[in-house]
Amino acid sequence: MVANPERRSSHAEMGATRLYQSELLPTLQSLLATLADMDFEHESDMETIRYSAADEWLKETTIRKLQERHRARRAPYVEKLERLQKQIQSLAA
Repeated sequence: MVANPERRSSHAEMGATRLYQSELLPTLQSLLATLADMDFEHESDMETIRYSAADEWLKETTIRKLQERHRARRAPYVEKLERLQKQIQSLAA
């Protein structure tokens, strides 16, 4: 009896899916939640500055600093997310 290559492929994918869900999914969810929290906090801070009564030059300076801080805070999490994405892609290959 000849093995069905499609069936073998689907079993391999299910194994990769199980590994993804059981080991990588919690990490992925945590990283995405952390980034979402950071983005929400950043947008909230930006709105506070934009609608404040401060002089425009001060708003612009503060916004630039907030954007730099936001990029710096997010960078390690984005790097982890990129590494995780590579892991997931290698499992799917």
